[in-house]
Amino acid sequence: MYNYIKGTIDYIGPEYIVVENGEIGYQIMTPNPFVFSSKVNEKVQIFVYHHVREDSAAFYGFETREQKALFTKLLNVTGIGPKGALAILASGQVEQVVQAIENEDESFLVKFPGVGKKTARQIVLDLKGKLENIIPDAFPNLFNDGHAKAVRAAGYSEALEEATLALKALGYSEKEVQRVAKKLLDEEMTTEQYIKKALQMMLR
Repeated sequence: MYNYIKGTIDYIGPEYIVVENGEIGYQIMTPNPFVFSSKVNEKVQIFVYHHVREDSAAFYGFETREQKALFTKLLNVTGIGPKGALAILASGQVEQVVQAIENEDESFLVKFPGVGKKTARQIVLDLKGKLENIIPDAFPNLFNDGHAKAVRAAGYSEALEEATLALKALGYSEKEVQRVAKKLLDEEMTTEQYIKKALQMMLR
């Protein structure tokens, strides 16, 4: 799986850019190719998603990891394909889109090309509460909710805090995560060890 490509921007078109790396030109679809206008012939790092189907394969590229992460989440929504997800990212900032989903602001979501009321509702149903892993590093104040308050109040270590976020991303409820995390407070582990131990406790 490709994570990113580093290379020189050789061409900018209406829908894609071409990044040259090792004498190979990679055609990469991006939300807004023209944001790279000032970087032609400059070396850049593009975070890529390789979308493969039976009849086609394409690279989709993004300036940040957060954009790529939201793109992949949107692909999991019924009725949204790569072009639809790309259109949403072209028209809105990651923070704005995530905030709208968390607030169930369907009136904001229907402003994006190809997103009607039914699709907006489906986005909320499929993604609300599942985007925290996108936000913490880039937008630490966006999720100032019960989970963040619980983490601060309990005095979790950084590794344990990361583990709780990972567990929520796996679908466990706030109540389940906090119950197990409190039992691990006195343990000194890595994030991966916390996650493994917590999963063992939840499956008992």
